[in-house]
Amino acid sequence: MYPIFDNFQKLLTFNFPKTIIYCFYFHFLLLQVLVQDLLHPTAASEARKHKLKTLVQGPRSYFLDVKCPGCLNITTVFSHAQTAVTCESCSTVLCTPTGGKAKLSEGTSFRRK
Repeated sequence: MYPIFDNFQKLLTFNFPKTIIYCFYFHFLLLQVLVQDLLHPTAASEARKHKLKTLVQGPRSYFLDVKCPGCLNITTVFSHAQTAVTCESCSTVLCTPTGGKAKLSEGTSFRRK
């Protein structure tokens, strides 16, 4: 890694106060430059991460207002719905569940809330 770390045990064998040696090494470590900024990550790197591993945790799910193509009624649907959602007035299927997000039926228009 760094040749300075190879001599760490040798430095501890001398009669220097250990606080001076530790201060020297911490100062050396603080001077190292990080490859990426951890406080200001890019949007692309945040999008690749898991929802709990991002800088600010948050859900990836949302609610939708789905408009029925037959009667133009608006129904609120969860993006990861696990049951088939039907229109209350004309009972047409608005979305069907998949393994993750719900799949909207053809002809339906939606708006993210």
